[in-house]
Amino acid sequence: MNTADLGLPVDVPSTALFTDQYEFTMLQAALKAGTAERRSVFEVFTRRLPEGRRYGVVAGTGRVLDAVENYRFDPGVLGFLREQRIVDEPTLEWLARYRFSGDIWGYPEGEVYFPGSPIIRVEGTFAECVLLETVILSILNHDSAIAAAASRMSAAAAGRRLIEMGARRTHELSAVAAARAAYVGGFDSTSDLAAGFRYAIPTVGTSAHAFTLLHDSERGAFRAQVDSLGRGTTLLVDTYDVAEAVRTAVDIAGPELGAVRIDSGDLLLVAHRVRQQLDELGAVDTKIVVTSDLDEYAIASLAAAPVDAYGVGTQLVTGSGHPTCSMVYKLVARARSTDTAAPLEPVAKKSLGGKTSIGGRKWAARRLDADGIAEAEIVGVGEVPPELAERQLLVELVKGGDVVAREPLDAARARHTAARAGLPLSAIQLSRGEAVIPTEYV
Repeated sequence: MNTADLGLPVDVPSTALFTDQYEFTMLQAALKAGTAERRSVFEVFTRRLPEGRRYGVVAGTGRVLDAVENYRFDPGVLGFLREQRIVDEPTLEWLARYRFSGDIWGYPEGEVYFPGSPIIRVEGTFAECVLLETVILSILNHDSAIAAAASRMSAAAAGRRLIEMGARRTHELSAVAAARAAYVGGFDSTSDLAAGFRYAIPTVGTSAHAFTLLHDSERGAFRAQVDSLGRGTTLLVDTYDVAEAVRTAVDIAGPELGAVRIDSGDLLLVAHRVRQQLDELGAVDTKIVVTSDLDEYAIASLAAAPVDAYGVGTQLVTGSGHPTCSMVYKLVARARSTDTAAPLEPVAKKSLGGKTSIGGRKWAARRLDADGIAEAEIVGVGEVPPELAERQLLVELVKGGDVVAREPLDAARARHTAARAGLPLSAIQLSRGEAVIPTEYV
């Protein structure tokens, strides 16, 4: 796996500087204090879901594994840290030898999560684990937010196809990660070719209004597109007059016309009119694609419209109002000494304002009701109750520094479909509410 697979420019040699400075200053101080090699356990979790959301979606796990593998300190990175006097020479010497050698467990990508769910557990020495905090959080917070929005849109679409079209609405590297997360959350394709290249996500795209405006007539534009891309192409019909454009499109492409796209106006009304017109012209198999600032609420409002696919951009890549999941990375246990045999003891932050955490190395399981539907997220420390042994959620991702859980992106996508189907029906309601199942601590 190289850095291009992370959505990075090819000249970026590692992920080591995708971090906050205090990770390095903590490392330096711990090395000097003799505590850096204490065995430690960090966990990623969120104290609450974004307001009104019923569940979260784990996304970005595969990118986290790539980031851990690529967390290296080459001469250029070390030179920067030295020049900027971020850390001292003994710390630089330690960093030059850095390779994560610990273990990582976590919810598999595509799984749903709830407040308190130990989404990722990182185990190793304090020194090697603390350096990974920022890069892990930046990936999970972004990707999980996009996947949650995508999941809600997928539920609202009720089987109709979804196209991710947000590349121009966010940072160019974020666009690639967003397309990946959207695919996990239920989208079918993307317009972003970098995402298609790096993650084998199906790509789509035909033309914009500029192509129609380039030509002397709409007929000339449609003729050029059909001649180039074939009768199965999608023609954009709202540059001028929609009804006239539909007539021209069918006249040129015939009933084999693949689809028409509507990008403005009252989509519900226009879609009904276009469907009727297409049928009257004999283009009964021609699909209708709608775009134009859609979100899950707009998609749900079009449930009665004869729409075959939705293209979503801005609202998707910004998490539909919730661009982060507020996940945190907290030390929950550490050894009493640097002795490798020293027992772990729980530690926890106890702050004002609700920023507390629960100490101890945790497991998680999902309790089901008699119909096999989730009824509670169970999080505990210590032994797992026998009745929950087969329902544990965390899987081994990294063992002794080696990634052991690579999987195709389609596996995460399928897992999410199954996980969402296993929640109570109220999970897919768009009305605001609390988490669809409670988190119980044992």
